[in-house]
Amino acid sequence: MNDTDSGTEARTLRINDNAPGFSARSTAGEVSLADYRGRWVLFFSHPADFTPVCTSEFIAFARAKERFAACGCDLLGLSVDGLYSHLAWLRDIERSFGVRVDFPLIEDPSMVIAQAYGMLDSAAPSSVAVRSTYVIDPEGVIRAIVWYPANIGRSVDELLRLVEALQVSQREDASTPEGWRPGGALLEQPATTIEQAGATEGSTGAWYYRERIA
Repeated sequence: MNDTDSGTEARTLRINDNAPGFSARSTAGEVSLADYRGRWVLFFSHPADFTPVCTSEFIAFARAKERFAACGCDLLGLSVDGLYSHLAWLRDIERSFGVRVDFPLIEDPSMVIAQAYGMLDSAAPSSVAVRSTYVIDPEGVIRAIVWYPANIGRSVDELLRLVEALQVSQREDASTPEGWRPGGALLEQPATTIEQAGATEGSTGAWYYRERIA
């Protein structure tokens, strides 16, 4: 049985909220969010097993698992389907596409985890809207939230870039520009006083846009 510590009244989570804890059955055995403390987690949900968009995503996530692991990030999937449906689907993916999905896929038939995370309105009649992604940092804090409609597949490459950008931004106390990739220039924090703004005069570019090599 799924269990969360979010309470009975769920609200839509926001960036910098603490991620609601849970314990649940998965294709890798019983898992708890607390097991992942000290590591980054990409926690993502999908509408249903044996569906084409979700299948394409899980193939891509499985192929990218080691790339996420290289930056200290674990993958954790969830849907409202039951454990035996998950097992049958992942086995069929391996048979049909030659791709083994060996990260945990959590069952949530009661939708208690989906509701705790605001993935699904408690009054919604089905789970079709559930396609959410949460980047959770090693302290259990939600650092990014990404929502997609049910008929549009996520970009796994972009989610990996997002994790890497969050990590380097935290480590370097800087921001990342549009399209940033590992090794690219970062952006200094903007000036907040007239004195700070004046101190950068004469540097290359505008005082409010200063690059730093990572």
